[in-house]
Amino acid sequence: MQMETGNNPGASLIRKLEQRDPLSDEEKHVLANSVARIREFGVDEDLVSEGERPNYSTLLLEGFAARYKDLADGRRQITAIHVPGDFVDLHSFLLHRMDHGIVALTPCRIGAVPHEILRHITERHPHLTRLLWLSTLIDGSIHRESLVGMGRRTALGRMAHLLCELFLRLQVIGQTEGDSFRLPLTQAELGDTLGLSTVHVNRIVQELRTAGLITWRGQVVTIENREGLVEVADFDPAFLHLENEPR
Repeated sequence: MQMETGNNPGASLIRKLEQRDPLSDEEKHVLANSVARIREFGVDEDLVSEGERPNYSTLLLEGFAARYKDLADGRRQITAIHVPGDFVDLHSFLLHRMDHGIVALTPCRIGAVPHEILRHITERHPHLTRLLWLSTLIDGSIHRESLVGMGRRTALGRMAHLLCELFLRLQVIGQTEGDSFRLPLTQAELGDTLGLSTVHVNRIVQELRTAGLITWRGQVVTIENREGLVEVADFDPAFLHLENEPR
């Protein structure tokens, strides 16, 4: 499974954007040189905290992170899982104040892209601007799909849907091997994502295994029956907008 290279910290982002529309060499150069500094975070550290007013947007280079909100009673809802190539807070460029946090689910390596550089991109590179805008629109599409799942899908369907979604998102950036992918989330984190208890998550994983739909060994998930998993999830990949076409 591929990792970001030190020579091009924007490699996964470029690959993700080019899935939707080719980039020019100049646009790739701009993205590759947009990262002003690279930082590393440990598990459970906030990449960005609620209430912050960052002067840069955070590009996830390595690891898994989550967008989350805490309730007053200490309960947490994870509203999105981020993988390499994701701008976890591109919207902070215009919204300024963060109304939620981004936490590292695994050790993470991030690239800080100053808002000054993003402003330059929006003023000088309209096509690249549209593709970055598209990435935030797809974030919104993923949120909507998550809301539908929380409100209308069964717990089994929610888990199956998340596995189908993450497989495709990781496949785009070259982080799958055959039908397998690494998913280093705890059952508690999956519960916070799907609105389920840890016990319920464990039961659902066992159901998917028993049905022969997946195997899950350590941190590696293998989809054994893709058609069956898609059927359980009622999964339609249209919300990921993977088509390559002019934008």
